[in-house]
Amino acid sequence: MSRTYSVEPWVVDPLKGFVAEADARMVLLMTPAGQVIAQYGFTRAVDVMAAAALGAAIVSAAGAVARMLDEPVFSALNHQGKQHGIFLAGFDTPRGRMVVLVVYGRESSPGLVQLFFEEFARELVAKCPEPEAPKPILAKDFERDLNETLNALFRA
Repeated sequence: MSRTYSVEPWVVDPLKGFVAEADARMVLLMTPAGQVIAQYGFTRAVDVMAAAALGAAIVSAAGAVARMLDEPVFSALNHQGKQHGIFLAGFDTPRGRMVVLVVYGRESSPGLVQLFFEEFARELVAKCPEPEAPKPILAKDFERDLNETLNALFRA
């Protein structure tokens, strides 16, 4: 039995619902850069990393083609093979853009996956917490502390 893993607890229930409704075999929820937020159905970490990298590259390439054609970013891409289909789509949340990569089998269809993806995206947007306020990167006295540390290190 496949398990759902997530680094963000608020995505688990919507992901489980989407998997069941769309009859998905594998799902990745990630940033456009390929950082995985949640996954379902993958059994090896190397497969998750490879799928995330490839999914991010496909989204990036499709975006570049859209810009070349003076088109808006493509909202979804679908490839139907003999045994499996792949659905790749992006959507915006309060925390930024997210991408979903779905692998589905013959028991599902592109239309079914698209229908439940739209519901999944709406649910994630509704549950998404507001982004945290950015924290200061450098301490107030960083330069002074750095100089003191360097002086202490290099005194002979």
